Amino acid sequence: MAEDAKYEAASFAAGCFWGVEEAFRKLEGVISTMVGYMGGHTENPTYSDVCSGGTGHAETVQVTYDPKKISYEKLLETFWNKHDPTTKNRQGPDVGSQYRSVIFYYNDDQRDLAIKSKNKLEASGKYNNPIVTEIIPAPKFYPAEDYHQHYIKKGGSCGF
Repeated sequence: MAEDAKYEAASFAAGCFWGVEEAFRKLEGVISTMVGYMGGHTENPTYSDVCSGGTGHAETVQVTYDPKKISYEKLLETFWNKHDPTTKNRQGPDVGSQYRSVIFYYNDDQRDLAIKSKNKLEASGKYNNPIVTEIIPAPKFYPAEDYHQHYIKKGGSCGF
């Protein structure tokens, strides 16, 4: 979580973390982003471990942001717009529980705002299928290997 008291942390899983990280990294008010793994049962998982589907982790982006410059609601909006929250364990060509849609909240305010935004999106009629995004307390975040950090900024691509 954010170490500086004036900054806050938010964590989102929305499929392959490379493209999701890039979307958050570009937002004004975002101090830093880091990709990693959350929501599983294996300590210190590697990318290979997570890709096997056996650890229970989701590829996650942890965002450190300045709430005076960007709201949590704006982060939620970016999250919803970056993926299809109606597909369970799948985003584009990526299939498996590691690609599931999750909002990991750090406090009651984040939880309440996440639920409110999910309900609003469901009521909007944008999707024909139900939203399957989980909204759960943030467990321990395990940073991914260095080569995954800022992958697209380094010249990598996502494939979809």
